[in-house]
Amino acid sequence: MKASVSAKRCIMIMAVGVAGMHLTPVTAANWFKLQDTNEKKVPLISGFIEPDVFAMAGTPVEIYNPVLKRYISAVPHVNLVGPNFSQSTTGIIQRARLMIRGWINPQISYFFAGEFGNNAATNVRGRYLPQLQDARFTFSGYIPGARIELGIIRAPSAEDAMNGYMSYNYVVFPTVINQLMLQPFYAARPSTLYVTGPSGSVLIPSTEALGVNAFRYPGIQLFDWKNWGHWQIAYAAMVGMYGSVAAGNLSNSPLYAARLQGSYIFGGHGPFRSDVTAWIWYQNAQPDYLGHAYTMQREGVGFQYLQGYMHPWGRRLKFEYMRGNGWISAPAAFSQAPGLQPALYNNQLYTNINNSAYGYYVEGGLFLTKRIEADVRYDYYNRLPNLQAVGQERIFKTLALALQYHFTPVTKLMAGYYFRTVQAPGLAPNTPGAAVSAATDNEFAMQAMISF
Repeated sequence: MKASVSAKRCIMIMAVGVAGMHLTPVTAANWFKLQDTNEKKVPLISGFIEPDVFAMAGTPVEIYNPVLKRYISAVPHVNLVGPNFSQSTTGIIQRARLMIRGWINPQISYFFAGEFGNNAATNVRGRYLPQLQDARFTFSGYIPGARIELGIIRAPSAEDAMNGYMSYNYVVFPTVINQLMLQPFYAARPSTLYVTGPSGSVLIPSTEALGVNAFRYPGIQLFDWKNWGHWQIAYAAMVGMYGSVAAGNLSNSPLYAARLQGSYIFGGHGPFRSDVTAWIWYQNAQPDYLGHAYTMQREGVGFQYLQGYMHPWGRRLKFEYMRGNGWISAPAAFSQAPGLQPALYNNQLYTNINNSAYGYYVEGGLFLTKRIEADVRYDYYNRLPNLQAVGQERIFKTLALALQYHFTPVTKLMAGYYFRTVQAPGLAPNTPGAAVSAATDNEFAMQAMISF
């Protein structure tokens, strides 16, 4: 699976996934319709809040400093709760969204949303900064077979990046989504000096990290869907700008993104309709750093189905594989502390086009009653396998066991336990990278999804 996902192979997989799974009624969604258009009768103001509790052991690591000739004890970020990385057990409001939406006329809709939670999107240069996360206008009915969307748009990409928050089944994203798709932005013209790290990487301090856009970018998108009986084809193609909207760090760096999906609809509508869906997607950006444009490419393929949402013995299955090359970053291992080497407390950005990373996740769920759902997920992420010989490869494996209690389709309580392992192939046991990998804690996370 390390090879590039070719378009021909992905289309074949999508066709097999759609045509070959006529098993039982299932559930997925047309996120282009749900995320990019409004219902005709929609409340002007709505929102949701997500309070969270995270708990880890907070295992420290002993790092030897050859200059000071002594060990430094510190808790690595992998055992601390982000985005502040100050505690191993804490409660936060991870997301708090206020949304305004409506119609200007029968063909033009609008949607604006502000994010006020404590997460990677609102952590800009190490400080809390609420942001306008969505701001778009959608024009329908002007061009046959195409709708036009302008503004800050959720770019076509992986399923977990397209989902509405009400359909999340886990508090914590798969690592491959967190690191490959929620890639942090960095100031294109940094105020600190360019410092070279291991294997040609760039060391970037937290003061130059501009947060993430939560899968969203400013741009223009064409999208639509077409039904033939039970069958549906949906597509989206976007041209945008790569950069941090909240930090105002937008340059001329372009972003191109597209997704094609096919569904067989058994019944229902909305985010929990009965269907089976398979998809293929692609993204390419040229982020700028110190006046040079680099390549950041991402692509993936997957399928999803679920039978009987909020019905006893309802069940769900999803799989997605994705890969990336070029611009890949490794989050800082520690917060800055006396005695730690710079490579340990700075983000490491790898810009060479030959850099690669890939991963996948597979998950399933079963409704034990109408309201209680049990879930299991395994995710795998291999970062920089091309740099294994110089000790920069990391392999992340996580097994998640979770329970959900559904009060309504959009209000629920989630809890999960994450068995996490990290491997550092080729590193001696006494090196910092190997020590951090061996000390990785398991994690418990609980979240309430409250909509209004």
